[in-house]
Amino acid sequence: MSNAQHLIAACGAMALLSVMVGVRLVAVRIGEMRAKRIHPQATANSRLKAAHLEQVQASDNFSNLFELPVLFYALVAIALATGQVPNWLVYGAWCYVLLRYLHSAIHCSYNRVMHRLAAFGLGALLLALLWAGFVVTVLGKADI
Repeated sequence: MSNAQHLIAACGAMALLSVMVGVRLVAVRIGEMRAKRIHPQATANSRLKAAHLEQVQASDNFSNLFELPVLFYALVAIALATGQVPNWLVYGAWCYVLLRYLHSAIHCSYNRVMHRLAAFGLGALLLALLWAGFVVTVLGKADI
């Protein structure tokens, strides 16, 4: 596979993670609402959800997957659009994806905050370094 194909695959893996967490969210939410006999309208907004639901890890994680990872998707899109796809970016992208999978696995299971924070922090640092490296690489090229 080319480096561009690897970056697309990494984005696909992130999208798959979002789908998997979304499926988990629906399963947990429906299970809890049935067990507690909560009418769907009773959870119509975030305030009402907080008042009625206890199992919110998957929901919180699903929201997280549309926060910092947006910068990952943007980096990949810009790299592909400019044709600047060095090997280090591919390796870094896959490491970022693995850290997001680890973060989600912790968040949606035993939810130990310090473990989750470590995975999140490493991922955030890696993403910042990927962006910095990419900007330096692109600005260092005269033909861009």
